Amino acid sequence: MLTIIAGIIMLGILVFVHELGHFTVAKLAGVKVLKFSLGFGPRLVSRQWGETEYMICAIPLGGYVQMLGEGVEEDQPLSDEERSRSFAEKSVWRRLAIIAAGPFMNLVLPFLILPLAFMVGINLPAFLDQPACVGYVLPQSPAAEAGLRSGDCIVAVGEQPINSWVDADKALLAQAGQAAVFAVQRAGTLESIAISATDSSAEGLQALGLAPAQEAVVGALSPGMPAQQAGLLIGDRILSVDGESIVSWYDLKTIIQRAGGGSQIFLVERNAQQLEISIVPARGDGKSEFLIGIAPQAETVFKRFPFKEAFRHGVARSRDLIELTLTFVQKLVLGKVSSSNIGGPITVIQVAGQAAQTDLASVLSILAFLSIQLGILNLFPIPILDGGHLLFGIFELVFRRPLALRVREIAQQVGLLFIVMLMALAFYNDILRVFSGGQ
Repeated sequence: MLTIIAGIIMLGILVFVHELGHFTVAKLAGVKVLKFSLGFGPRLVSRQWGETEYMICAIPLGGYVQMLGEGVEEDQPLSDEERSRSFAEKSVWRRLAIIAAGPFMNLVLPFLILPLAFMVGINLPAFLDQPACVGYVLPQSPAAEAGLRSGDCIVAVGEQPINSWVDADKALLAQAGQAAVFAVQRAGTLESIAISATDSSAEGLQALGLAPAQEAVVGALSPGMPAQQAGLLIGDRILSVDGESIVSWYDLKTIIQRAGGGSQIFLVERNAQQLEISIVPARGDGKSEFLIGIAPQAETVFKRFPFKEAFRHGVARSRDLIELTLTFVQKLVLGKVSSSNIGGPITVIQVAGQAAQTDLASVLSILAFLSIQLGILNLFPIPILDGGHLLFGIFELVFRRPLALRVREIAQQVGLLFIVMLMALAFYNDILRVFSGGQ
């Protein structure tokens, strides 16, 4: 129950930020705002302040700002003064600004709260402060082409000594776009390897195809996937697969693919005891790889950052989350990602509620992630969403006339049907996750 309440509160914050964007810009544009509502349906709380009625309603799955002249039939003809404050009477540019303000606020929010997360303290991967020793080299990556190997330890980049992954990332970022010379400790000897630091950006060494050492310990299980169904547990250390020793996590992928989907025997260590588990891998969403549904155990450390560094890390993380969300949307549209990954309000409330019971940094991180998703979703060019209204406004700008009323009505109906179908799919996925997670 606490999870649900916390999730609803966090969802309410995101909706409030979104609607506050519409409300603020509407006021600045001289538009009369009739209602500001968090939620839909019957009123739970209502208060009239000035010319606006502020409400909290029973269904906490959204909200709205109702403006004078916003496509709503008026009981009486508008006076000249009221017409001057009508949304419909404002210039196209002002209407576009009001519409765009909601998703814009959602996209700006992460840039404000993620720096705060880094200031109050956040759990970061432990490997960042450890020696920059390579655990895996991505095939056909710049690092692989330069000759870097698993087990290499980077001790210098150019003239800059390297003591950790953070040092290496900073040194690489300083030489972005230039050829960098790595001093590498390999099997007791020091070697020099030149590599093109093409576009390291915030990813540093990982952008070149380098990953840190990672033990083969299970840190997470995907519900309904072969590993969970076979009885693998979080904390299990995988020692071998079909008799082939597992030195690191990265050995698993090759061995699993090699079996071509056949049953494999996993020897694992659990509570100082060894046991064998038979697992049959399943095809992934892309239908090209076999998966068993596990993720590695990530060791983390708690760190606080001063304001300047916190701001830099927060901005970089916000950009990464936006890019990640856009990439997911692109792959979803192209059919490269299964629609089963779409989550609805139940998933949002669960994720937000679980984060709310951990620490402030986790709360802020989840808020930022969900805010970006809400902002991008509302920019989809679908009638009934903000993106659809922006599309109508752009049409009016280009052709110097509004889209025909009948065309807009049909578009709104099609958009509503699409959103209803999308919500039905999201609820269906949510329900499947709830039941599969309880098995």
